[in-house]
Amino acid sequence: MSVTEINHNAGDKTLEITCKIFRDDFEKALTQNYPVNAPKMSIDLINPSDKAAMENLVNEYIQKHLVIRADGKTIAYSGLGFEREDDAIYCYLQADNITSIKKIELTNTILYELFTDQLGIMHVTVGGNRKSSKLNYPNTQASFSF
Repeated sequence: MSVTEINHNAGDKTLEITCKIFRDDFEKALTQNYPVNAPKMSIDLINPSDKAAMENLVNEYIQKHLVIRADGKTIAYSGLGFEREDDAIYCYLQADNITSIKKIELTNTILYELFTDQLGIMHVTVGGNRKSSKLNYPNTQASFSF
């Protein structure tokens, strides 16, 4: 299971994105998706040998598996880092220059390459209005109107 939170911060004109993924599953997905890097660097989200390189892999994975469209336009976002809390990894991302949003469409395939029973929970907040959706594999798309 993964949980994605997206919050539109109107004051800062940003989309604040947080993805919560269980550490052991996430490490398996990173190892499977980036085997070329495995001999050079072990996939370890608790004690990475190279934190910057691990943050790059995490960011690349999320960008590949979470596509955000706002009002019909694909949103570019960047990684701010990740941290561990208990058995989960929280990945922090942000999109800038987002002044207003009427509709958000998400394509979420986080961990879909590992599990045919994958569940993706998504929460989107715009203007203080929070909406949620649940994606069960093989479904990958959700839409929110505000």
